[in-house]
Amino acid sequence: MLKTILSISGKPGLYKLVSQAKNMLIVESLQTGKRQPAYAHEKIISLGDIAIFTDEDDVPLGEVLESIKKKENGGKVSLDIKKADSEALRAYLADVLPNFDRERVYVTDIKKLISWYNLLVETGNTDFVEEKKAEAEPEKEAAEGAETK
Repeated sequence: MLKTILSISGKPGLYKLVSQAKNMLIVESLQTGKRQPAYAHEKIISLGDIAIFTDEDDVPLGEVLESIKKKENGGKVSLDIKKADSEALRAYLADVLPNFDRERVYVTDIKKLISWYNLLVETGNTDFVEEKKAEAEPEKEAAEGAETK
């Protein structure tokens, strides 16, 4: 699901990929539902390609959003990002992702993460982690069975 949700630099909010054309994408705003073009020269990134820095390996954004969802019982984040100070924001992320890299993850990144999460929950886009393992096992077994025949 996160592969089709996009962040476009210079444009507020998140967008859903609707269609692709030669030199542009057609996107739909999650807030307003309005469709508009996003051109190749704009910085467009899929949420599925984003990861959060940790002390060991980077953690995909979907896993972090899923952790927030568990902490908030599927609801919006209770912390007000406009009024919260930097220590409260860092403490919140530490609850969700204890080993995040405190030097490379900035307060603005935490605010953006929380605002994205709230927007995704508001719009009903809460399938943050795809169930790859359960689907991949039968396919793998079928492929192995076909090779041995």
